[in-house]
Amino acid sequence: MTYKTVGLIGKADHIGTHDSLIQIAAYLKQRGCEVLVEESVVKNMKNCPYPSANIVTIGKDADLAVVIGGDGSMLGAARVLARFDIHVVGVNRGNLGFLTDIHPDQIEEQLDLIFAGDTVEEERFLLEVCVYRYEKLKSSNAAMNEVVLHHGKVAHMMEFEVYIDNQFVFSQRSDGLIVATPTGSTAYSLSAGGPIIVPHLDALTLVPMFPHTLSSRPIVVNAKSTISMRVSKVNSDSLQVSCDSHIVLPVLPGDEIRVHKSNDTLRLVHPKGYSYFNVLRNKLSWGSKLY
Repeated sequence: MTYKTVGLIGKADHIGTHDSLIQIAAYLKQRGCEVLVEESVVKNMKNCPYPSANIVTIGKDADLAVVIGGDGSMLGAARVLARFDIHVVGVNRGNLGFLTDIHPDQIEEQLDLIFAGDTVEEERFLLEVCVYRYEKLKSSNAAMNEVVLHHGKVAHMMEFEVYIDNQFVFSQRSDGLIVATPTGSTAYSLSAGGPIIVPHLDALTLVPMFPHTLSSRPIVVNAKSTISMRVSKVNSDSLQVSCDSHIVLPVLPGDEIRVHKSNDTLRLVHPKGYSYFNVLRNKLSWGSKLY
């Protein structure tokens, strides 16, 4: 794929991100690319010589989006960019960097590979979550990592039922439930004891949060399923559904939360040599080869 127009997304108030933004913009101009800089970035860059655009415009008009920052920056951009036919690559200026895999010291070398077509491409699906009250849609949003039903107060349990494709699965008393994609299986779900799911699997994992019953365990289901969480009316009114820890939807006792796979997919592109298992090994400090 030829990249003629490239969008830059990040947090320019972060020193490292600011430096990488300037470096990448100069690199792209040398290649003759049209550069679009996300409007919030422009506000934090002095005398930015490049045209500004919101993320929707970048999704519509650009061929490639470069997200500079941590996984949080990528998640925020992904929920918008997944609607469009655009490749996305991440430069890691955060902590772990499961989704932003280009190292800041190798930016030009790695971008050379991408522009030469020496890439590994993959698609990551998102989730859609809808909150219903008396069968009427009250709110909705999208998540790339996970949808979490939880109490609004710390260390408070709640009661709810879980259905998969309208089949009753279990009722539970716990701090909540995590519904995670393969992308999100290495995030909050992992810290809650959930399994790692390789990205190409069409699956979701349901992970109970501090359940009152020791036999409550994570379960992996088909991603084509619709997950329904029906909140008991005995709960207090301080309940929430969060999407990627960024967006919070209010929930009342008696509400139903439905989660299903979105039709939108994020088209990630990695430099040649990328391996998901290398990422896991490096980020999670797994052992290297014995010989």
